[in-house]
Amino acid sequence: MRRAGPWVYAALLAVVLGSVLPLAWSFLASSQDNAAIGQSPPVLVPGGNLPGNLRRVFDEAAFGKAIVNSFVVSGSITICVVVSSTFAGFAFAKLRFRGRRALMLMVVSTMLIPPQLGIVPLYLLMSELGWTGRLQAVIVPSMVSAFGVFFMWQYLGRAVADELLDAARVDGCSAGAIVRHVVVPAARPGAAVLALFTFVQAWNDFMWPLVVLDPENPTVPVALSTLASGYYEDYSLVLTGTAVGTIPTLVLFALFGRRIVGEIMPRATGN
Repeated sequence: MRRAGPWVYAALLAVVLGSVLPLAWSFLASSQDNAAIGQSPPVLVPGGNLPGNLRRVFDEAAFGKAIVNSFVVSGSITICVVVSSTFAGFAFAKLRFRGRRALMLMVVSTMLIPPQLGIVPLYLLMSELGWTGRLQAVIVPSMVSAFGVFFMWQYLGRAVADELLDAARVDGCSAGAIVRHVVVPAARPGAAVLALFTFVQAWNDFMWPLVVLDPENPTVPVALSTLASGYYEDYSLVLTGTAVGTIPTLVLFALFGRRIVGEIMPRATGN
């Protein structure tokens, strides 16, 4: 293996700094007032306004309810997507049935359709069901993911050997037993990666919750837009809400980050 040169480390350091600095600035600015944020040169030390900014965030934008709603929406979507994608991915990867390739092509082709094209008919459907303003209007349309099916199809196609499935059938395992004892253990690393991606995407989703939910029943991105919608924009308030809304995803990445790296690196090295 060739040792990386100094330019490689310099480029990696630049990427890391470019990724971390905006996040660090949002946490630093959340402890300042609006006047300090606008100073030139900017203040680079924490201030003492964090408790007051936190109180204003939770009072002015129903941020506590927004966090609970985001956890409910993101957690429900993640569980449904992981379960449905694992079963569908296994079926497409390892089961032989008529029309398998055509159905998989249809699933993948739906990824090419911009989500914005479905907002109007989807809103009309939610209105007919009486779900507008309620969390199920955000959860139900996202319970199945074409990307999740494609991801688990690719993963399980390599993670589960055909010989292992044949051996389980020879031993008398039923289809349910094969899924429970063979497929589910093999799918756990890929499912963890998919769960993290799905949770972050659902947590950060803005357009559809903004359209279908009421301002009194928001998710975190919708609550952040409320903080930034006044005539006089208080950047300390907006950045405080951004910092608070980012913490759950950072905690999730800290819990699952090592598994993601462990899953991606063997594929990158070809092992």
